[in-house]
Amino acid sequence: MALPASAALPAASSAVLPAPAVTGTSALLAVGAEVPDVSAAAQDGKVVHLRALKGKPVVVYFYPKDDTPGCTIEAKGIRDQYAELNRLAVVLGVSEDSLDSHKAFASKYDLPFSLLDDSNHALASAFGVPLSSGHAKRVTFVIDASGKVSKVFPAVDPNGHAAELIEALKALG
Repeated sequence: MALPASAALPAASSAVLPAPAVTGTSALLAVGAEVPDVSAAAQDGKVVHLRALKGKPVVVYFYPKDDTPGCTIEAKGIRDQYAELNRLAVVLGVSEDSLDSHKAFASKYDLPFSLLDDSNHALASAFGVPLSSGHAKRVTFVIDASGKVSKVFPAVDPNGHAAELIEALKALG
């Protein structure tokens, strides 16, 4: 499923909206929680507004760093299953890497989905994803068409994760 026009707008001078503050210790967004009202730029320069994707399921997968072994395995697995995943949901990868890094990573591995720049950690903070040495932990959220979290994968194994996502999306009905 490609991003709808209402979800991806041309990048503006202030490309990213601040995330709501997370109080206390970081806790992952729970099943049933509404998708945070956050936005981030994708490697094509367009800003993706997560709440604007309401009406279709969305996969938001956080990963530590572009072009590293585990992250590459995960991204290539999603790429290889993308025809099925795209039929079921919008897929968004999120890391703290720059747009230039995302462009190079997506180009090198022919990644057909958007990679969002979270260099300010606004998305990680809004989703409660913990950071280690400044990098987001590997966590995935499946969001249903109503904009609510339906499944959280708190400790992703990059091998076979795409198949887990397909199962979770099919379970949405």
